Amino acid sequence: MGILAGFMVPHPPLIVPEVGRGGEEQIQETTDAYDRVAREIAGIKPDTIIITSPHATMYSDYFHISPGVGAVGDLGDFRAPKVTFDEKYDYELVNELTDALLEDDFPAGLEGEKKKQLDHGTMVPLYFIRKYYKGGKIVRIGLSGLSLLDHYKLGIYIKEAVNKLGRNAVFVASGDLSHKLKAHGPYGFAPEGPVYDERIMDVMGRGAFGELFDFGDDFCDKAAECGHRSFVIMAGAFDGMAVRVNKYSHQDVTGVGYGICSFYPDGDDEARHFLDKKKMEALRMREGSDGYVKLAWASLESYVRSRKKLKVRDIPAELSENLPDEIFSRKAGAFVSIHKNGQLRGCIGTIAPTKDSVAEEIIQNAISASTRDPRFDPVTEDELDMLEVNVDILGEPEDIESIKQLDVKKYGVIVTSGYKRGLLLPDLEGVDDPKTQVSIAMRKGGILPSDKYSLQRFEVVRHK
Repeated sequence: MGILAGFMVPHPPLIVPEVGRGGEEQIQETTDAYDRVAREIAGIKPDTIIITSPHATMYSDYFHISPGVGAVGDLGDFRAPKVTFDEKYDYELVNELTDALLEDDFPAGLEGEKKKQLDHGTMVPLYFIRKYYKGGKIVRIGLSGLSLLDHYKLGIYIKEAVNKLGRNAVFVASGDLSHKLKAHGPYGFAPEGPVYDERIMDVMGRGAFGELFDFGDDFCDKAAECGHRSFVIMAGAFDGMAVRVNKYSHQDVTGVGYGICSFYPDGDDEARHFLDKKKMEALRMREGSDGYVKLAWASLESYVRSRKKLKVRDIPAELSENLPDEIFSRKAGAFVSIHKNGQLRGCIGTIAPTKDSVAEEIIQNAISASTRDPRFDPVTEDELDMLEVNVDILGEPEDIESIKQLDVKKYGVIVTSGYKRGLLLPDLEGVDDPKTQVSIAMRKGGILPSDKYSLQRFEVVRHK
């Protein structure tokens, strides 16, 4: 009992003959692999088929699990209205899962359904499965904009709920690969596209699930991948387990990548608790941080855990003794940035000094970055083990006459128009040229391209 197999599959409507009308022949290799997967699922005869789909209801900060006793759908949006589905949900498993999520205050549940009908990311896998196996209820789960670690953690919750109820289940991770593999494809070409496909097929082909966290957001966005988060949830469902992997196919002839693999549990493996490994990595990074970052951590933890603002006089002696004198005597603007699994979790700073010392500036901005960044919910105590913190100390801004005087790796930029002001730090992922840097700073400051504005540049000292 438990999750008896997992499958990484694509969901191109083209592959359904009633949709493709002959066009599906160009991805025959994918069709053949899909048929093999479907026959394997039929051989398992699962009680429950868990499907994660990028095209189910999706939110930036919440995982939606489809509620109710079932749902219907068809491929009418793809010129095949006669291809229909009538699926029953395993609502007992859904209830067990959502109860556990609610108890732990994990951001997932049944609220916010946007469309009850089945989506094509769910229906295309079911098209093949139902050719060979009519039994088994389904659970349908959407992705989110939360971190990859949160997706992995959701997979762990799914695994635990399945085990608790004694279900025989299979996990179907629905998702295409890059959408930017060919210039003639529907989404064009990006150099990151083929790189993504090669990397993801290598990682999944080895069952190296811990390496799924190493794909940066900017890289994935440029590759226009579809299923990465779906694959990560499935990986979490095999946490602490060895897997036997079969890599069946990979095609890119349409300009979109389609990859199919199967994963079968092969006993417990303590080395494959990848969430715990990431926590240990974050702890090691924290222990290796310099004094500026450790001060930000001390401030952040004091406030998040007990809502107490750290005072300079209360800085622990073992930290204070290792801080440079200038941190207490110098004044400067400072930014504190918080990341969780490579994703920004909060960033607040001051362009110019507002406190009597850099130390006080860091203490205050660490609190603000963790609890007052309007883009994010406040950091919770449960998240502390997963966070990374950086501190940037700003140099004096200098006026410049032209964007040509900027270097995105060396200088940050301040754009000012009247009372409006936007700032962007240097050396940020995805900011590769001054034009992009200035454009982002203007958006942050609410400055329109038609507005008259002035530019300043500044250097920073980045502490990690």
